[in-house]
Amino acid sequence: MEFVKPGTYVDFMRHRRPVILVSLLLVGASIGSVFYPGPKYGIDFAGGTELQLQFGGDITGGEIRQALEGLGYERPDVVAVEDTPNEFIVRVQEVSAIDDARKAQAEEAVRAALGDVEIRQMEFSPGGDKVTFTFSAAADPEALGGALEGAGLGVRSVSQFGKAEDNRYEAFLIGVADEIVQKLDEQLGERGPDAPRRAEWVGPKAGAQLRDAAIKAMLYAIAFIMVYVAFRFDLRFAPGGVLALLHDAILTVGVYVLVQKEVNLTTVAALLTIVGYSINDTIVVFDRIRENMGRLRDKSLTELINISTSQMLSRTIVTSGTTLLSVSAFFIWGTAVIQDIAFALFIGILVGTYSSIYIAAPTTEWMDRRFFSKNKR
Repeated sequence: MEFVKPGTYVDFMRHRRPVILVSLLLVGASIGSVFYPGPKYGIDFAGGTELQLQFGGDITGGEIRQALEGLGYERPDVVAVEDTPNEFIVRVQEVSAIDDARKAQAEEAVRAALGDVEIRQMEFSPGGDKVTFTFSAAADPEALGGALEGAGLGVRSVSQFGKAEDNRYEAFLIGVADEIVQKLDEQLGERGPDAPRRAEWVGPKAGAQLRDAAIKAMLYAIAFIMVYVAFRFDLRFAPGGVLALLHDAILTVGVYVLVQKEVNLTTVAALLTIVGYSINDTIVVFDRIRENMGRLRDKSLTELINISTSQMLSRTIVTSGTTLLSVSAFFIWGTAVIQDIAFALFIGILVGTYSSIYIAAPTTEWMDRRFFSKNKR
């Protein structure tokens, strides 16, 4: 399918300076947006608890948010589940309902209740919904549960696990998710939520580790792509491909931050997909430039870039157009998570197509003129 007639010549490189200036301004604005207003991290990176709740009557997200704030939860996030009445995703920053003071109080209460039985190990789960014990001798589960309740912890059940001689016990507690459901049910009455359909939590340390790992994954991907392009083509081509990748990733993140969409592991997956799509489009253009370098030896690299990009214009329009149509369908009819991925891909495909022409190719021309030109003194 030919949208552009064969032999068409478009002087793309003529406008490269003003276009690159605009790109630099957009990249600067994207980097600045990371500091203000700052990314809106999901629980994957920031830590917190996420629940999917079905409420018993008509209720709005604003009413749920107001109820949570009244219960002491700071900046709760409430998102309606599309096509399901009165079903919401609730996110709070709290991971555990048990602070260090309550842990110390619980340990003292258990020591007092069990008398001569020594506590060898007492460990709370990061989500605050379970505590495990290792004792020097057998303990009474009922006494253990009563001690924990006396320290102000909600106890579901206490049981022994493992071998009998190990004297290991676990107490299942009421965590943040159960606490939210219980308090909302008390406050909202008949409109209160049922048991959570889904409950997830991530600790702040784990969130920071995931965030660091995601950044490293992006940097490793870009580094290996640079090595691949250098071996596949020429060293002069590699910096242009890498700059185009960084340009696409930074602008996509900038748009995400400005519209305050949630940045999480799904966003990282979308960014890695964008990086792969961008380098694929760039390599197609580079490959045509290299072919024309052998066929049209009397042309300058600037002319070769214009000729090659003009020859690939129909292919670029067809490939990017069909991909954008597919992504748009997911954005319009997909669920909330799919819509976030589709939004990132839509921005990335647009920026990636443009960067192959006005970032990767001009950088290659500059590298050739600055470091590889035979006429350079």
